[in-house]
Amino acid sequence: MDAIDSAIIAELERDGRLTNVELAQRVGLTTGPCLRRVQRLEADGVIQGYRAVIDPVARGRAFEVLIDLGLESQDAETVERFEQTLAEAEEVLELRRLFGTPDYFVRVAVADLPAYETFLSQRVMTIPRIKNVTSHFTMKTVKAAL
Repeated sequence: MDAIDSAIIAELERDGRLTNVELAQRVGLTTGPCLRRVQRLEADGVIQGYRAVIDPVARGRAFEVLIDLGLESQDAETVERFEQTLAEAEEVLELRRLFGTPDYFVRVAVADLPAYETFLSQRVMTIPRIKNVTSHFTMKTVKAAL
């Protein structure tokens, strides 16, 4: 990757809907070479995809909760069942297995507190071998990941 590739990536991170013509103008290339670079970055897995950023209020999922979660055991069956169950839940925006304590970090988006209570009691707490769950409620989002 060179400086032009980095500029392409920066522009697409700001606006993934740029046309190739607009992108080429912004990075100082003609359209052909710009398109070839974008295609190469996609083929190499540097650009992994494009997505729309949706207002959580419009989706009815404005209540976000961060969860620290521990398992009673780290055996393969327990870990696989837990990860598969939560990865399939539409409420789960992010699921990370961590080194140390807690075992997992989970970011959840639901409509409101009653919806979170339902998610926690009916989806999370029904998974075998959950040891502990600590919920953190956001006071204010200072900087969000996109």
